[in-house]
Amino acid sequence: MSTSSVAKNTKGEDLVIYKKASFKEMSNAIRALSMDAVQKANSGHPGMPMGMADVATVLFNEFLKFDPKNPWWPDRDRFVLSAGHGSMLLYSLLYLTGYEDMTIEQIKNFRQLGSKTAGHPEYHEAPGIETTTGPLGQGVANAVGMAMAEKLLAARYGKLVDHYTYVIAGDGCLMEGISQEAISLAGHLQLGKLIVLFDDNEISIDGPTSLSVSDNQIKRFEASGWHTQSISGHDPEAVRQAIKKAHATDKPSLIACRTTIGFGAPTKAGSADCHGSPLGDKEIQGARENLGWTAAPFEIPHNILEAWREAGARGNGLYSEWKKIYETSDKKLVEEFDRTQKGHLPSGFKSAISALKKKVSETKPKDATRKCSGNVLEVIGNFIPELIGGSADLTGSVNTKTKDLMPITKDDFSGRYVYYGVREHGMCAAMNGMALHGGIIPYGGTFFVFTDYCRPAIRLAALMKQRVIFIMTHDSIGLGEDGPTHQPVEHLASLRAMPNINVLRPADGVETAECWEIALNSKETPTILVLTRQGLPTLRTNHVEENLCHKGAYVISEADGEAKVTLISTGSEVSIAIEAQQKLKEKGISAKVVSMPGFELFAAQDKKYQQQVLGNGLKVAIEAGISFGWEKFIGQDGIFVGMQGFGASAPAPDLYKHFGITADNVVKEVTQRF
Repeated sequence: MSTSSVAKNTKGEDLVIYKKASFKEMSNAIRALSMDAVQKANSGHPGMPMGMADVATVLFNEFLKFDPKNPWWPDRDRFVLSAGHGSMLLYSLLYLTGYEDMTIEQIKNFRQLGSKTAGHPEYHEAPGIETTTGPLGQGVANAVGMAMAEKLLAARYGKLVDHYTYVIAGDGCLMEGISQEAISLAGHLQLGKLIVLFDDNEISIDGPTSLSVSDNQIKRFEASGWHTQSISGHDPEAVRQAIKKAHATDKPSLIACRTTIGFGAPTKAGSADCHGSPLGDKEIQGARENLGWTAAPFEIPHNILEAWREAGARGNGLYSEWKKIYETSDKKLVEEFDRTQKGHLPSGFKSAISALKKKVSETKPKDATRKCSGNVLEVIGNFIPELIGGSADLTGSVNTKTKDLMPITKDDFSGRYVYYGVREHGMCAAMNGMALHGGIIPYGGTFFVFTDYCRPAIRLAALMKQRVIFIMTHDSIGLGEDGPTHQPVEHLASLRAMPNINVLRPADGVETAECWEIALNSKETPTILVLTRQGLPTLRTNHVEENLCHKGAYVISEADGEAKVTLISTGSEVSIAIEAQQKLKEKGISAKVVSMPGFELFAAQDKKYQQQVLGNGLKVAIEAGISFGWEKFIGQDGIFVGMQGFGASAPAPDLYKHFGITADNVVKEVTQRF
């Protein structure tokens, strides 16, 4: 992919490949833009971009397959800046290589309101930003998911999919626990097109990394099945040869690039002083002198910018080559490829859901909603081949694998099921990477209580507006004997507080099917399906085509006459509400029951619909979780029947009785109020 033959002088400088501008000039352009933008913003991290400029110059000029004119080309290489605090490295590269949205004005407005150049790279802000990074380690795990997606789609579509995933990661990324989950999974699956360029500068915010870690990263990655190399990150020939060797192995690759943070800064280079603060005018002037950079702030000399733009233009020829493959491929294969890349669901999906709902309403099973979810997957899996499932070592408990799903192994990526192992956080971040890559709708399961272990990745899925489906079972004290460590009493409230996520807790098999339909149709919102361990009766026995859950709440059982009480509940407690409704009727108190599987969806409805559903009577919420958040629907005068603290270890029926989450207690609370 180089633009000319490779040669170097005896000092390894000014390679022939860089004809219009020297290698030194091109890498210094990154340094200059980075320190100028941080200085103007009076905020940011200049050290990492200055240290990794040489590595990035080799990568973007000689290896990375990308086209600024076609930035969403499906077969582009993915470049992930996991060390997201060094965002000016990425923004500089996007500007220099000619991405239309990344203008010099955007560089000048670094970290300012409304700019595309946020403090950390934000997905959707500009083409070329493949994922939101900043929370350290997430980018590494996203990249594992992207590499998994590449390998999965290559197994399906052949030559249409053939690209690499490159990551720049720092010491902080590799300190975070999620990195171990990610590199272990990548090594196990032998993701040979994943290359991590480690900014091995031995500096963290507090100072030298020796203050806190003594890890041998080379041995650590080798132990997880990676190909490893250690080089100087300021020697372009060493970088070049290392990437070539990484291409030649069938293992994922770590290239540890020993760099100097803040390279070129006269007094701050090599120290934590240039990690997260502007260099200052005097230091920048000294850096300019050291680097031989004479241009004014934000000015790139014509020959240097032209050389960089040629590096960007190189990709158009590569895109054209791919386009020929695309145009000569099997028509049906290309149609399916296009459909999945656009994220469209196949025809037949909706009718399959409707048929399942009808069957459940007629047969009236008493199943746990985790089993109901598995039943949905059995049906829709045949219609949606881009659904890729998995579980964090709980496959049999969370019902995420159907009989038709074959496992993915290092030797065979034609399957559709991933055994993630006990790696909840890594699983969810990898699913984000798969969704970001395109062509795949990922879902994965674990116990609801372990959303605590997954939360940073779930939050980023919401922030990035990705269709990722998190199946979370064993959703309350209803899981029973495993006790309070496994009983997620506060998790519903916690996750409902997160913007742009649908937390859906269905009450039976019909609602479970409807919640799956909502999840699959939510192209810009991730979904958490909150499912029971214990069996629940079928409540929706009259089949209707309409998805009643899509507005978040609806009246599942009307009152006789005008309702004096509205019983509002979710999931396993809806059947308790219906039982309480009958007992209140016997006491002469008319009540209606509202099933509210989706707080967020209901809150988004207009006031008229909300009033119609909730009514004017006394409002009672029933849920086996804490009360936080319910006040918006039941008001200050409403009644909450649920948990006030942590659970306990006992059979589920005993726990519901012990904590007062029963129809009798609902009746008692209501009659006392009346």
